[in-house]
Order: sequence, then structure tokens, then C-alpha cells
Amino acid sequence: MKIVTWNINGIRTFKNGIKKTLDSFDADIICVQETKVTRDLLDEKTAIVDGYNSYFSFSRGRSGYSGVATYCKDTATPFLAEEGLTGLLANQGEAVGCYSDQEELSSEELLALDNEGRAVITQHHFIGTDGPQKLTVINVYCPRADPDKPERKQYKLQFYQLLQCRAEAILSSGSHVIVLGDVNTSHRPIDHCDPDDVDNFEDNPGRKWLDHFLFETAENGNTEDEFADISQKSTSGGKFVDSFRHFHPKRSNAFTCWSTLTGARQTNYGTRIDYIFSDRPLVETAFIGVDIMPEVEGSDHCPVWAQLSCTLQSSPKCPPLCTRHMPEFTGRQQKLSRFLVKVPEKLSVSKGCEESLPGSQDSGEIRENLNPVVQGNSVAKKRPTDREADTNAHKAKRSKQTKTESNAKGSLLAFFKPKQTALMLSSGNLSPKQEESSQDGPGSESDTKSCPSDVQKETNLSKVTEMENENQDEVEGESTSIDKSKDCKKGPCAGFWKTILHGPPQPPLCKSHNEPCVLRTVKKAGPNLGRQFFVCARPQGHASNPQARCNFFAWVEKGK
Repeated sequence: MKIVTWNINGIRTFKNGIKKTLDSFDADIICVQETKVTRDLLDEKTAIVDGYNSYFSFSRGRSGYSGVATYCKDTATPFLAEEGLTGLLANQGEAVGCYSDQEELSSEELLALDNEGRAVITQHHFIGTDGPQKLTVINVYCPRADPDKPERKQYKLQFYQLLQCRAEAILSSGSHVIVLGDVNTSHRPIDHCDPDDVDNFEDNPGRKWLDHFLFETAENGNTEDEFADISQKSTSGGKFVDSFRHFHPKRSNAFTCWSTLTGARQTNYGTRIDYIFSDRPLVETAFIGVDIMPEVEGSDHCPVWAQLSCTLQSSPKCPPLCTRHMPEFTGRQQKLSRFLVKVPEKLSVSKGCEESLPGSQDSGEIRENLNPVVQGNSVAKKRPTDREADTNAHKAKRSKQTKTESNAKGSLLAFFKPKQTALMLSSGNLSPKQEESSQDGPGSESDTKSCPSDVQKETNLSKVTEMENENQDEVEGESTSIDKSKDCKKGPCAGFWKTILHGPPQPPLCKSHNEPCVLRTVKKAGPNLGRQFFVCARPQGHASNPQARCNFFAWVEKGK
């Protein structure tokens, strides 16, 4: 059996095809975190993957946030599946159960802990050395404590507490338990790229919770030099084991998360916050190996895998939480009644009516439609009131105006008639002989009237064309002079705008590498919000790494 966990930082990480990515792991159970998809945006290609059955938990408060999913091969179909840790989102008879004591948290707090889509639980059966046994896999995406939001710190600690209570309760019921995913806390200094840069590293509440949650000997999580100083330290009494440190207790620089903003993955300047925890008996008897996969890209995290010697048994049918049971993916056409609300019928049609009429009609209209002749003879017309008469007169007047406007058809020749002012100006420039010839010549008014209509149109069009050509020559002459004047003014205007609108300042060279720096802007709230500064362009790394970013820093002076 092989199991994989990976924070994918968005379901779009599977850009090359989700089945191809899942198959590349060659794992029976693949748990992903931070899907950033809600149910209304989940498409069928992601939910229904050939050869796998999947189980999703969605964020109910924010779109494009949080979310986890567990993909199981059809040969490792779970017997039970449940969303969340509290049991409030599970249906009776379909849940894993074992909720332990949750009295310390109110119902509102419990619902809030499951409202962000951070946990999916699947329960499997396997054949071990002691015969058939149960294995419960808890896929979690633990919250991050935002320093600017104190309430998120409390939320994170409550989630840790709930996770531990649920995992230990399931373990007490006789099932083996694996807790895996993004825990969002690096446990030991060996799991952090620069622990000395973190204030009160050991006093972090998340690390204290891990100390209480995990079973650990003194040597786990420490280098050889550190082990000599704390050799007298006793083991912690937790019920779960960090499986990676069980196999690699002294491996350093084994990180699973890096900052994409600073390019820290190039220098392996990160943290190990993705884990596969398991109960001690299972780790000691069934685990074969655990390791990280930093070569797999596509996210700011890398996957972690674990190999077990046991063989999973497949359930004959998928649990109700499976995406195959979602109405939108079942393959059956949904009824219209699912989208409509029943409204009581207030109107009834007479028994003699063979065809039903629209329910939006009132009783008077129904009677008129049923028998218009009888209705017209039996009921006298009501005399309109003064207000109704004014309204009808206004409507009649508007309809008459509309009818008149629609009947007024324009002639195509009207668009080609020259303006009278243009004709008067052109006639004023003619000489007396030209006036006489224009009056008595072939184009005179008398000849024009005697000509057919087609000839008249051609004559008018030719006159208009000649006038347009003359006007175009005048306009071209004016535009040429305007262009020259623009060219004359272009130089001073360009210089003026350059003095007002400054481009980006020239980047200085960092002192360590003598390379151009990059421009950054302060986005954190405070007195320097919006200010710009220069830093070394290389990726972030440890101070002892010469290939990493140096400590060059320079503010951009105002006005530059």
C-alpha cells in the first residue's frame, strides 16, 4: 500500500490532466489540500476520474479558499467516508463516528471549525499480520495563524485540539489512524531553514501542541551536535509518530514548502510543514519507508509519500460522500420540479371547459375567453371615468404620432443633395457669361425639368462630386498646415511631460554580486505603506549561501 499527501495550492495545478498526475504517483490513496474549489465550481473531469473514487470537503464561507480532497483507487475504495471533524456535516449511519468529548467548544465554534472545508476522513479495511484490521485516514489542511488577526491564532489552536481528540477517539475504538496533510507548523529547528531568525521558536503554541501530540525520543529531530546536549531529555507521551523522522531522524534541509514570492525553492530555503503521522504500532509493524518529493513542481509545496506492507481491501460500493453520488454527476437528468416552488392554485376552470387556460388570467378574462359572444351580449360596457378617458386619449395621440412618423419615408436622393449655402457660394463666384451659360446651357433649369428623372439624378450627383473634390483639396491643405504646427509643438510638449511624469528609477547594483537590484513596494499596513525600495534580485536563502540574496537594501528617495 502506498499513500501520498500534497498541498496542490489550487486544483488548477493539474493542468496536464488530473488522471495523468494521479497515475504518476502510483499510489492507492492520494490526499490533496488547498483545492480552492467550491461545489458549484467543481467540474466533472475533476470530480469523476477514471479508476478512482474521490471525496471532497468544500469551504462554505469563502470562494477560492481552503478545501481538501481524497482520491482512492477503485481497488482501495473505503467502507466509510465523512466530511469534517465534528460530525455536524455527516449523515447518520454514514459517518465514521467516535467524536469523543467536545464540550469545551460551543456549537458555533464547532460549526466554524468545519465550515472552511479542512478535513475528510476515510475508513479502509486491510489484511495485516494479525488478520483483518481497520485503517482510518484523516486528510487535513490546518489553518494558518495570521499575525495581523489574533482570532485566527485561537482558531488554529482549537482546530489542533479538535483534531487530536477525534484522532485519539478513533484510535481508541480499535482502528489504526493516519493523520496526514499540511499542518502549517514546523516542529523542530531541523525542520526550519533559519530557526534562529524566529523569535521564541520553542515557545510557539503550534510546536507545543505537536510536542504533546507526537511520541518522540530525545534523538528525533536533532542533529548530532544537538543530541549531545539534550541526551537526558525524556520521551514525550503522544500517541502518534512523525513517520518521516522515524526513518530520517537526522536529515537536514528536508523541506516541503517554499516561498514563491522570493524564489526560495531555488536555494532550498523553506520549511517542513507537510507530515504523515501514524499511530506507533502501525509505524513499527507496517511502514516500509517515507520520503519527500521535492522534484515534483506545480505548487509551493512538494508531495510526501509513505509505503506500507499491508494490502487494502476494496469496499463493494462507494460511501455516500463519494462524488459519484452527487446529483450533478450521477448521469440522470434532473426534474424541473427540483428548481421550482409549488404554488397553490387559486383559480379553477369550469367543468365544461375542455382546455385549461393560463393560471395568470383572472376570472373575468377566463369567462371572456370561454364564451366571448355571450359575454359581450350579457354584460354592458362600463362608462370610462375621467382619468381613464385622459389616459386613453393620451395613448391614442401617441399611437397616432408613431404611425405618422413611421409613414414618413425618406428618399435616397435626399442624402446626396448639396447644402444651399454651398450652392450659393459657388454661384456667387461665377462670371456673368458663366451665369448665362449656366442658365441657358444644357444644364439649365428648363432643360433639367424636361429631362427624365434618371438624368436629373446623374446631373445632381456629378455636381455634388465636383464640389466634394474641391472641398477635399481645401481640407487637405489645411490639415497639412495643422500637422506642421503639431510637429513644431511636439518637442516642447514631450519635454514638459517628461519633467512631470517620472519613469521607474534606475536600479542600483548590489554590493555583494554587483548585479542590478529589483524594485519592491511595501504592502504591509504601517508608516511605510506604499514606499518603494531596492533589494538584491537573487532568490532568498541562508546568509551562508553565496548564491542566495545578499542583505542589500535601499529606499527609493521621494521625487525620483
